[in-house]
Amino acid sequence: MHSVPTVDDLLTLFPSDTARDSDGMLTVGGCRLDDLAGEYGTPVMVVAEGSLRRRARDYRDLLARRWPDSQVVFASKAFPCTAVQRLLVSEGLWLDVAGGGEIVAALAAGADPATLVLHGNAKTTEEIALAVGSGVGTVVVDNLDDIVRLDAAVPPGHTQDCLVRVIPGVQASTHAAHATGHEGSKFGLSPAAAKQAIARIEASGRLRMLGLHTHVGSQILRADELAAAVAPLAALGQYPVYDLGGGLGARYTYADRPPTLDEYLDALIGAAREHLPTGARILIEPGRSVVAANAVTVYTVITVKPGAVTFVAVDGGMGDNLEVALVGQRFEATIANRVGGGQMVTVVGRHCESGDVLSDGVPLDKPRVSDLLVVPATGAYCYTMSNNYNGARRIPIVFASGGQARQVVRRESWQDLLARDVTV
Repeated sequence: MHSVPTVDDLLTLFPSDTARDSDGMLTVGGCRLDDLAGEYGTPVMVVAEGSLRRRARDYRDLLARRWPDSQVVFASKAFPCTAVQRLLVSEGLWLDVAGGGEIVAALAAGADPATLVLHGNAKTTEEIALAVGSGVGTVVVDNLDDIVRLDAAVPPGHTQDCLVRVIPGVQASTHAAHATGHEGSKFGLSPAAAKQAIARIEASGRLRMLGLHTHVGSQILRADELAAAVAPLAALGQYPVYDLGGGLGARYTYADRPPTLDEYLDALIGAAREHLPTGARILIEPGRSVVAANAVTVYTVITVKPGAVTFVAVDGGMGDNLEVALVGQRFEATIANRVGGGQMVTVVGRHCESGDVLSDGVPLDKPRVSDLLVVPATGAYCYTMSNNYNGARRIPIVFASGGQARQVVRRESWQDLLARDVTV
C-alpha cells in the first residue's frame, strides 16, 4: 500500500483493546508501549490478553451455536507458547500438536492429554511413543507407516483413537508454502490411499478408527475454499468424528479482507449440514485467525539512512519475524507515539541479509533514532519461527490486560546461546 492510511485505518490492524494515551502513545491492554519497552527492553512482543480471550470465546460459542457437538482445537504451531496454550485451554479449547515439543508444552500448560490431537507427516517412533505414553487422545494418521508405529507403541489391552488425514483435492488461493489440500501435497493421503489406511486401522486390535481429517491450508481468505473440503470426506463414509482443519486467514494489511468468523462458520457448517451425518462430532483447528491480530511487536529504531530509499533499521528483524523473508507476508508499522502518516520508508532489521525487511514502503511520521516502532498482527508464527541468526537472542513475551503487564517468556541471555555447547 503506497497511499497514506488514516490513524483509524492503522488501528484496525491492532488488538481490539488498543488505544492512544493523551500524548499519543499507543496502549495495548491498558499498558503504554513505552512503559513496557522501558521495563522489558526491545524487541518485545505484547499480547493483548483480553482480546485473545474474547477471540477464543467467539470461536467456541459461534461454532457451538451452529453445531452443538463440536470442538475448537487450537493449532499450537501458530503460537506454541505455554502461556498462550494455558489461556486457550482455560477457555475450553483443545490443542492440536505437531511434534514432541508441542506435546510437552501442551502438557506443561495443563492441557488434558485426552484433548490433544497429534499431527505430522513424519512422526518419529520417539514422538509416537511420547504421545501414546502421555495419553494423547487422538492421533491423525498421515501415512501407512504411522499405523505400523502406532500399532507397535500401544500396550496390550489399550486402544488409540485415530483420524485419517485425507487430501481433499482443493487448490487454495494462498502462498504455495501454505497450501496443503491440493493433489501432490506432502500431507495426508489420497482418497484411494485413505481407504487402505482405514482398512488397516479397522483390522488392528489396538487402534480405533474414529473418523476423518482434512486441511486446505493457511492464510486462506475465501470461505468457499475452506468449505470445499467437506464433500470429499463424506465420500469416504460415515464416522463419529470429522476434523475439518483450520486455515482461516488473518488481516495483516489494509487490503486484506478475510471472511468474518460468522461468514467462515456459515460456509463450513453449511457444507457439513449438506454432506455429513447429523450425529457426528465436528472439530475445527484454527490457529492464525485466533492469535495473529492479538499481538504486536515493539522495536527501537537504531538508525535512519536517507537516500533513494530511506531505510529505518530496528533492533530486531528476521530473528523474531521470519514471515516476510519466508513467504513474503506483508506487515504494516507505525511510530508508537506518532501513529499514522508521514514519509514512505522501508523498515529493515539488523540481520546480515538483504531479505531482512520488516515492511517495504510504509509511511512513518518523522522516524528518528530511539523512536519506538510497532508492528501489528505478529501473534501468528513469529514466535514459532524465532531464531538465533547472527547470535540474536529470542525476544520476551508480555501479556497486557487491564493496565497490568506480566512477562510470560523472558528474553534469552547470552549464556542461553552457549547452553547446549559441549566442551571436552
